[in-house]
Amino acid sequence: MPNYDDLFTTQPAPQEEFNKDAWAAKKQAERKDVYLMIDTYAHEMSIDGGLFQGYLDVQARFDLYSVSNAILIAAQCPEATKLADFDTWKADGVYVKRCQDAITILEPGKEYKKDDGSRGVSYNVKKVFDISQTRAEQRPAPAVARDERLLLKALMNNAPCRFAISNELPEGVNMAYHAESNVIYVRQGLDAPTIFRGLAQELARAHMDKGGIACESPDFTAYSVSYLLCKRNGVSVEGFSFQRMPESYAMMDAKALRAEVATIRDMAGEITADMNRFFAAQEKAQKNRDGGAR
Repeated sequence: MPNYDDLFTTQPAPQEEFNKDAWAAKKQAERKDVYLMIDTYAHEMSIDGGLFQGYLDVQARFDLYSVSNAILIAAQCPEATKLADFDTWKADGVYVKRCQDAITILEPGKEYKKDDGSRGVSYNVKKVFDISQTRAEQRPAPAVARDERLLLKALMNNAPCRFAISNELPEGVNMAYHAESNVIYVRQGLDAPTIFRGLAQELARAHMDKGGIACESPDFTAYSVSYLLCKRNGVSVEGFSFQRMPESYAMMDAKALRAEVATIRDMAGEITADMNRFFAAQEKAQKNRDGGAR
């Protein structure tokens, strides 16, 4: 006689009913942990120049990322160069190595209406992996070798001030922005890297002056903008030092510090956009010349 007992002993376990409230509570707890990580690391880098420089290095590589996400990357994987979630890597035929800890960042979610009537954006926790955590072959990014003269002209593109050679700058000062005359004065005979580093710093001052941008430490902000632009454009950062952080940074809460750092990021981004427009125009002109030569 056939035996049917297995029908009653091999049934799959009943699936638990989806609990929306529990799911929402879990997501809220995840976001709370992420915001705590941001605040903790922001405080640490406000008093540790090495950590602050590490953050700038991350922001230089991930220029489109928010300050908060750059802080998260610096806190979890400061050497990261290329990030994607598990499914994106898999879709590209790349597999994440086993036992890799995901890097947590935030991605914008839906807009919502605040109690005061203004609009806000909710953020969701996202898990990503750096290319170093995958089986993809890691190739060094191709070095972009630009003509030094063109690089300097790009930096000067759409500047909010004028430029002039001066032999009357104080000893040890290679260039200086004078707000009264709206001019950056440059010492004669400098090499290209020195010009780029100094010009980037003084341009930041000019942008702050023209834009009415207030910040806690304008000198440090301009210095940090110069560092970011050098890192992005392959200019040597030898000589930069962040060992002496502004004392006021240590007194700020995490929100105020992020706002201060956002000024650095946004100003570097504005100058980078002007440079990219110059390079795009140069490339277009070169293509037109090449086309006309055929």
